Amino acid sequence: MKKALLAVLLGFMQSQEEIIDKIFREIEAVEPNNREWNSHLGYLFHNLYCSVEDLWQEVARTFENRLEDPASYHRELLQRMRLEIPGIRPRLLNTSSYQLLNELRGFRHIFRHAYDYELDEGRLRQLKAKVMREWSAVEGDLANFSGFLREVLDSEEKG
Repeated sequence: MKKALLAVLLGFMQSQEEIIDKIFREIEAVEPNNREWNSHLGYLFHNLYCSVEDLWQEVARTFENRLEDPASYHRELLQRMRLEIPGIRPRLLNTSSYQLLNELRGFRHIFRHAYDYELDEGRLRQLKAKVMREWSAVEGDLANFSGFLREVLDSEEKG
């Protein structure tokens, strides 16, 4: 693997993690209690998932190059990040992160494509509570993957 590609990916990850953290903090501060705040929280969940997905796209470009089926692109990309690719890279997501992010993927799809759908305040509260409770697993997975990239870069410098 070329050192420059890994360094670019690591730099992108660091930048993207700042964006992800900012969105997470905004989600933490929003309480869904009327239509406008419900819509704003839905928008933030959408952005949180998309910002993580942008990161996965860079991982896929760096290590795997492409995804096969445009019709199931989002699901396939998420599933790929759960895979260890022997001799290439470790998995990026553990099972609990995968499950949370898969739920956010489903929400993102509805938010983006159901134009006449009214966001359910109770459902938003449940999703927010779950994200607040479980997001540290995603952060841990991202930190582990960044650590992997740093190790590879360090070993290439020494080797």
